[in-house]
Amino acid sequence: MLTNLLLLILEAVTGFFVFLLLIRFYMQWLRVSFRNQLGQFVVTVTDWLVRPARRVLPGLFGLDMPSLAAALVLHSAYLTLAFWLKRFSFGAHAGIAAAAIVAIAVVELLRFSVYLLIIIVLVSAVLSWVSPHAPLAPMFNSLSRPFLRPFQRLIPPIARVDLSPLILLLLLQIILVLLAWLRVQLIPLIA
Repeated sequence: MLTNLLLLILEAVTGFFVFLLLIRFYMQWLRVSFRNQLGQFVVTVTDWLVRPARRVLPGLFGLDMPSLAAALVLHSAYLTLAFWLKRFSFGAHAGIAAAAIVAIAVVELLRFSVYLLIIIVLVSAVLSWVSPHAPLAPMFNSLSRPFLRPFQRLIPPIARVDLSPLILLLLLQIILVLLAWLRVQLIPLIA
């Protein structure tokens, strides 16, 4: 029972930081301004992880690789601790187990990214209907636009209602199912 409580707390804390690091990565990748409340919050909370990583790992092609690497290292550390607390024996093949943990962490970062995109698309759609001039609306539009644009080219609005978010959300749900299947396939490599 105490192990489950400890894992719950660890998952909540690391998940919070991983999501913020991913938001930071995507905001820089999509050239979204950090000059808003959410952007300033993300930078302030994650700087202690990203600044040291920048000394070791530079950006690559305009991508904030230190933020992504920090998210990967943090989530890999959480998974290692979680599997150890659940009494997984890493066995004689510790190298394979370590590679499997990193692979699971990559799959879960992709899963977190999909969840993040789902939230962004939903918030963007709701803001466009309810309050299109809200202070954070431009940020959410900038984050969702590159993912919605291909669908908007294929699907015209019906009675001035854009259905592209629904199609994107359906596709993201399919991707989540595939990522869950992939994660299940990787877990036996740890034991």
